[in-house]
Amino acid sequence: MKLNEIKERMKSQKLYFCDNAELLEEQEKQLELLYDFNQARPSEHEKKKKLLKAMFCEIGEDCYIQSPFNANWGGKFVHFGNGVYANFNLTLVDDCDIYVGNNVMFGPNVTLSAGTHPIHPGLRSKQVQYNVSITIGNNVWIGANSVVLPGISIGDNTVIGAGSVVTKDIPANVVAVGNPCRVLRPIGERDMDYYYKDLKIDMEL
Repeated sequence: MKLNEIKERMKSQKLYFCDNAELLEEQEKQLELLYDFNQARPSEHEKKKKLLKAMFCEIGEDCYIQSPFNANWGGKFVHFGNGVYANFNLTLVDDCDIYVGNNVMFGPNVTLSAGTHPIHPGLRSKQVQYNVSITIGNNVWIGANSVVLPGISIGDNTVIGAGSVVTKDIPANVVAVGNPCRVLRPIGERDMDYYYKDLKIDMEL
C-alpha cells in the first residue's frame, strides 16, 4: 500500500497498516518536536508556543498544555480553539482529526483516543488500525483520568466527571459521569449560584 493511500485511509475510517516505514519516518519527525516541547523549561513560554504552532494542525490563542504531553503524531491532526487548558499527561491518540473548541479544560491524565484497532486477532497481529475523529465543543471540562473513545462528540458547556470512560456521544449543557459515561443531570439554575455544595458564588463574571 502506497503512502498517499495510507494517509487517505487514516482519515476515512478505513483499515490500514500503521507500521509502514515511510509513515513511521514522517511520524518520527513530529515526535521530535513533541520531545523538544516536553524538554522545554517551564519559563520558556515563547519556545513552547512556537513548538505548539509547529506541531498542531491548528491551535488558537491563549492555549496552555502542561508537560508532559503525549500524542501519537505530536498534534499533527489536532485542532484546538482559543483558551484551551490541559493539565499534566494529556494523551492524544491523534492518528486522525481531533477537534477541540474554545475554553476547554482537561484535567490530569485525560486521554482522547481517535485511533484504535479491529477486534479481529489476525488483523491486529499485522499492525492494522483504523481511526474515527473526536469532537469536543466549547466550554467543556473533562475531569481527571477520563478517557474519550474514537468517534465521540461532546456538546458545549458539558462537564465530564473524573474517571469517566466516554463510549457514546454526550449532549450539550449536562454533567455526565461514570464507566460507561452517562448523563447525570442537566446544568441548571443552581449551578449559576452555587459552585460546591452550599458554597455560593461570590464573584462577578
